[in-house]
Amino acid sequence: MPLIRDAKTLSNKAICSMRMAMSTFNSYDDEGRVCSVLLHLQHACEMLLKAVLVQNRVKVFDEENGKSISFDRALHLCRQDHGLTEAEAGTMRMIDALRDAEQHWFTVVEEDVLYLQTRALVTVFDMYLKRALDLDLSSRIPARVLPVSTKPPGDFDFLVDREYRLIGELLKPGKRKRDEARARIRALLAMEGLAAEEVQISEKDINRIEKAIKAGSEMGEVFPRLNTIASTIEGDGPAITVHFSKKEGPPVKFVAGDDPQAAAAVRQVDLQKKFHMGATELAKVLKLSLPRALALRRYLKIDDDPSCHHRFEFGSSKHDRFSDNARNKMKAALEEGIDMDKVWKEHGPGVQKKQPAKMADAPA
Repeated sequence: MPLIRDAKTLSNKAICSMRMAMSTFNSYDDEGRVCSVLLHLQHACEMLLKAVLVQNRVKVFDEENGKSISFDRALHLCRQDHGLTEAEAGTMRMIDALRDAEQHWFTVVEEDVLYLQTRALVTVFDMYLKRALDLDLSSRIPARVLPVSTKPPGDFDFLVDREYRLIGELLKPGKRKRDEARARIRALLAMEGLAAEEVQISEKDINRIEKAIKAGSEMGEVFPRLNTIASTIEGDGPAITVHFSKKEGPPVKFVAGDDPQAAAAVRQVDLQKKFHMGATELAKVLKLSLPRALALRRYLKIDDDPSCHHRFEFGSSKHDRFSDNARNKMKAALEEGIDMDKVWKEHGPGVQKKQPAKMADAPA
């Protein structure tokens, strides 16, 4: 199917930004290089996501303010309905979080870490471009201008562990390297985007992590999400591809953004962003009536799962909201052929839970 006009314009902008990112990465000028690379990579992702949405006739302008939707919203829509995998979305989220931290303050990203991240983004960008728009990146960007490094790409676990140890060294008394250490912490926090749908970096987070590292906490205790990520590197030279994937990790404890005891835990500072769907929207996405969606939620115990459901309370008002986890579980059940007539019969809105029969009064 040929690209419609706006999708063609947006995909061209995406590829131009990717080309600029590659040129900047390979530039001899180090001044502002990391910031520029991240800015162009993030912009390339956003334009690609919006090109896919436009090509599929999805509205990309907010009806209330008339502005183009955010990167996060575009990422969510492509992940939900337009073939973007969770691993691909995670790589884009990481680049966006790094760009945000670098653009609005500063980070420190080692060269081999930046190379691994950039190659991973190029891999994801190329795969999604081909799959969603039938365009080939290699025909638009010669292999000779793809990111090149004199350092071979390292294993993700090794690079993160090395970075964590270095931060500990920088925070030792007398080093006078606290600013650099905090900049590196900021970069590690951004990398949690590989494993989390919501990534926000605050000074409160950095303060807690700094305190935990000074106290001698292990990396897995402070950054449990990063322990769930693995990298796969294939090929060599300009043809290298990098994939990030999830692996089993230790249990993760979620805490509020202002929890003073949260030095070694995953931050969850924006619940409204995670639990973004009401019951009506959830039913609509699943193409179910509201009552039948309720029956399926009851059958799958969605409302009892804290990763799927959260109740917001504002004074006397209570609002039930649902996450992408809820949608994914319910969608998987439907795709596996669950008997909705049976679910309706056993869990529909009119079905009352059976109460144990009361014992008859004993005779006097």
